Amino acid sequence: MPASLAWEGWLAAAGALSLLMFGLWLVQLRTGDAAIADVGWALGVGVLALVHALEGSGHADRRFLVGAMGMGWSLRLALHLVRDRVLPPGEDGRYRMLRQRWGKRAPWYFLVFFQVQALLALFFSLPFLVIARNVQSGLGLWDLAGAALWLVALGGESLADSQLARFRRDPANQGQVCRAGLWRYSRHPNYFCEWLHWCAYGLMAVAAPQAWVALGAPLLMLYLLFRATGIPHAEAQALRHRGELYAQYQRQTSAFFPWFPRKD
Repeated sequence: MPASLAWEGWLAAAGALSLLMFGLWLVQLRTGDAAIADVGWALGVGVLALVHALEGSGHADRRFLVGAMGMGWSLRLALHLVRDRVLPPGEDGRYRMLRQRWGKRAPWYFLVFFQVQALLALFFSLPFLVIARNVQSGLGLWDLAGAALWLVALGGESLADSQLARFRRDPANQGQVCRAGLWRYSRHPNYFCEWLHWCAYGLMAVAAPQAWVALGAPLLMLYLLFRATGIPHAEAQALRHRGELYAQYQRQTSAFFPWFPRKD
């Protein structure tokens, strides 16, 4: 964590995020749908990105760029999560599984879970802080490379989400495995592009003091996708619902990094 960071600011940000997630926890008590935690996390990171951009001591052009990138990513992801997980009837499978596993203790365990999301949002805002404090004048090659990678990643994630949504809307695809577009080359192209998006901030931070701080976000995101709430749950659920069809898809298609399909 940057040594020059004012602890008062971090405490204020942590308190605001904690209150936000507590409010969303109260909402899920009434709705029985904990997927709203994902929306809160995305919006929390985006708001912190904007705050760092406005209050940072770095060059104005760089602060404007990284603030716009953070809010652009946040709003797109939050809107997608609302459409894909919150508005459809029934709770998302990941949270439904947790609710069943926790039983009567679920409300209090979810309270802890929502507060952990607040801490994660605080951690994932660190790249924006580092970039917004870079005092080098003008936008350099690393800034432009990061912005270009951000465009590719966000465009790829949006495309993957729309391809999957289009596939699901077709009644003829009920019980089938999506291999349309990017899903032909990766079983989780949306996750891959989300991780790639965090790498973009790492590029922008290369020339900044304490650039190593910005590397924590893509590393933690990679761990979460591979070992925690990303690929393991999604694949287990797909195998339960699609069986051998999905097992064949696993044998033929790269799990994460896009690559050409293999023969079964």
